[in-house]
Amino acid sequence: MKSVFKKLFLTYTFIYTFSFFAQAESYQISLLTCDPGDEIYSVFGHSAIRIIDQETGEDIVYNYGTFDFNAPYFVVKFTQRTLDYMLSVTTFDRFIYEYQYFQRNVREQVLDLNEEQKLEVIKFLKINSLPENKLYRYDFFYDNCATRIRDLFEEVLGKQLKWNEINDPEEKSFRDLIDEYVYPLPWYDLGIDLALGSVIDAKASEREKQFLPDYMEMAFERASIEGDGPTRPLVKSQRVILEFPERNLSGSLFNPYLIMWLIAIIFMVITYLGYKRKRLFVGFDVTLFGALGLIGLLVAVLWFLTFHSQTKWNWNILWAFPGHLVLVYGLLKKNASAWVRKYLMFALIMADAAVVFWILGWQSFHPSLIPIMLVIILRTNFLYYNYEKSKSSIKLK
Repeated sequence: MKSVFKKLFLTYTFIYTFSFFAQAESYQISLLTCDPGDEIYSVFGHSAIRIIDQETGEDIVYNYGTFDFNAPYFVVKFTQRTLDYMLSVTTFDRFIYEYQYFQRNVREQVLDLNEEQKLEVIKFLKINSLPENKLYRYDFFYDNCATRIRDLFEEVLGKQLKWNEINDPEEKSFRDLIDEYVYPLPWYDLGIDLALGSVIDAKASEREKQFLPDYMEMAFERASIEGDGPTRPLVKSQRVILEFPERNLSGSLFNPYLIMWLIAIIFMVITYLGYKRKRLFVGFDVTLFGALGLIGLLVAVLWFLTFHSQTKWNWNILWAFPGHLVLVYGLLKKNASAWVRKYLMFALIMADAAVVFWILGWQSFHPSLIPIMLVIILRTNFLYYNYEKSKSSIKLK
């Protein structure tokens, strides 16, 4: 009797094991890397996981980069970093349609996983896609559509996954990495440099660079699996799914560099005329410091009232300071106020400090801001020495 049970047990174990590995053998798992688009949310590219069941023909994509545009208070949540992203599951045809429509290149890397590893990846994704698990708090550098995939394979493969990092990699800060993508889009570049603080001037490790889909694609190409047989590359094969002619992002005259220098020239001219005619032309300063105060208010909100780690320690606040709005009030008063001159000296010191911070490398500011900082230094100097005299002459009249 015991021998009969033993035979049945061995037979069942063999059948289960055989069906287990046969099922896994039918799956193909690959990494999809999508080139950048023209919108701010797509300018850094995208990553997703494709799973094909070659027996049934099922072809699905797991996508960590989706969110609900119709979520209540969407803009507020997005700004505060309280908007949840989600893992969505869709068919490959539906996924690829968007990239076909917007003419964005898509590449595929088929991964050389063994049967057990394939099933572990599928199990991980299915559990992750459950309603109670699919939402996560997005972080651009540390928890996004690319890093989630990287973390998945590190979890499944463990010490078997070797990234084979470059021995002498080029040192790049997080800001340098962003600039590679937004440099052709100068207004996006300026906006990002205004919003993000000195923390993104830190050097990124090779692993940290994988927050960008292109860098993760290169990391997967270098990676290998060892410990379950002969060491083999992580990527078994790769191909181009969609390829379009290279986009020609021609520069526009309406760019921050030209605009900022035009503003600087205008203020140089009115300062010269003001010196000659003994006038302040305070309307220009009201516009300038009003705009700077509003920018400073945004910087302060992003620094102190949101959960973004990258908007902290933003020294743009030295030249774009919310208190400049109070200066606007002082400049509009008919009678001179002693505090206005003191504030002008404070604003001058703050602008000078911003230049020092830049030179010392404590934070890299956008190059188009050079003329604006020069204007602040010029006008605070001019107003400091002429404010009370000009207001007194108006009062005497």
